[in-house]
Amino acid sequence: QVQLVESGGGLVQPGGSLRLSCAASGFTYGNYAIGWFRQAPGKEREGVSCISNSDGGTHYADSVKGRFTISRDNAKHTVYLQMNSLKPEDTAVYYCAADFPDLVILSRLCVPEDFGSWGQGTQVTVSS
Repeated sequence: QVQLVESGGGLVQPGGSLRLSCAASGFTYGNYAIGWFRQAPGKEREGVSCISNSDGGTHYADSVKGRFTISRDNAKHTVYLQMNSLKPEDTAVYYCAADFPDLVILSRLCVPEDFGSWGQGTQVTVSS
């Protein structure tokens, strides 16, 4: 059973940075994708970024391109989301999610409905 645990959320001022971590376990096969999603109050869950374990391919939402970077540490089974130049509109609960097969998921631009395993979420608040 796949388990995902997010950490690293918190309160940060506009223009600041945070790094989220997603510790993953329970994968039987290596061709999985891990994605980061966020949901603000009263809004639908939206994709932020995702990464393929097979080839390291990545995808970013237009709203975070150039500010956020997704990366992986296979030895630690952890995926990171480095968030720079944070804006108040980045405030949300951030979730990581995982599923197979990664190349198909990446080709479909990592939509939430393609992910079956989800973490509990971590709150990110950008405010002065």
